[in-house]
Amino acid sequence: MFRFETPEYLYFLLLLPVFALAHYVWTYRKRRNLRRYGDPDLLKPLMKDVSPLRTELKFWFMQLSLMFLIIALARPQYGTRVDTRKRTGIEAIIAMDISNSMLAEDVRPNRLEKAKMMVSNLVDNMTDDKIGLIVYAGQAYVQLPITSDYVSAKMFLQTISPSMIEMQGTDIAAAINLASSSFTSNEGVSRAIFVITDGEDNEGGAVEAAKAAAEKGMHVYVLGVGEPAGAPIPMPGTGRYITDNEGNTVISHLNEDMCREIANAGNGNYIYVDNSSSAQGKLDKYVDKLGRVEMETSIFSEYDEQFQSFLLLSMLFLLLDILLMERKNHILQRFTFFTRKKQ
Repeated sequence: MFRFETPEYLYFLLLLPVFALAHYVWTYRKRRNLRRYGDPDLLKPLMKDVSPLRTELKFWFMQLSLMFLIIALARPQYGTRVDTRKRTGIEAIIAMDISNSMLAEDVRPNRLEKAKMMVSNLVDNMTDDKIGLIVYAGQAYVQLPITSDYVSAKMFLQTISPSMIEMQGTDIAAAINLASSSFTSNEGVSRAIFVITDGEDNEGGAVEAAKAAAEKGMHVYVLGVGEPAGAPIPMPGTGRYITDNEGNTVISHLNEDMCREIANAGNGNYIYVDNSSSAQGKLDKYVDKLGRVEMETSIFSEYDEQFQSFLLLSMLFLLLDILLMERKNHILQRFTFFTRKKQ
């Protein structure tokens, strides 16, 4: 496995295209100023020592030297030894509804943001568990494959928005089916699917999908976000609400009956999410009740430093830059002339 011990230095690579742009701007201005004195072809005999090719080569030698130096500072390493570590945990996949109806503000600040805060708190309480993220509306996609990298999980979680999926609607069945096939192949691990939705299932088949997941030993929990009384759906950045074809404001209602039916079929539980913190407590309680089993994880325990090779390349190109003169070498030219004359 290849990695960088100090990857923050790699941001300095962004300076290279800036230097290249500055170089070509300077070259362009130099040529433009030269044209003011006359035709470049006529001026060439007067500048026999000038070598544009050498100047260009020196610049790129310096660029390559700097690039390899930055990579060396980032300390590239290669994993040489793999160990297995035993851990006790579960595998959980969050299937989050990101349809437009999740923007309704009957739950503060809105349904989607409330759900994201709950998942973020759930991740904060995880230690040896694995988590994956699926987003769905009219279609379902894997946002983050199942992992124990909680930092990445929270980072991907914050980027979730309804704009990620063009096809609107709510296909809960597609989300459950995708989640069922996204777990690892580890045997005997407790697996749970947490479906976050407002219960407006436009496609159908969610109960059947939850039942099929339960038959595979998975638990399907449903978090219903919103109020049964419903709320209008804001249009971001406009201050208006979504309307139907007749111009009437669309009201999105939480379908609790559908949520309970899916959870029961999936051998799980239904959690009602409102403006209080009670839903978070119930979610954490259900997660704690899931049987945690011992699993093995492969990790690299030893890494070999590889920066020496990149540092050597950096010094090589720096040496080439120093040795290569911008002007033509007359001594070398005379030596070549006499060598040819003797032949």
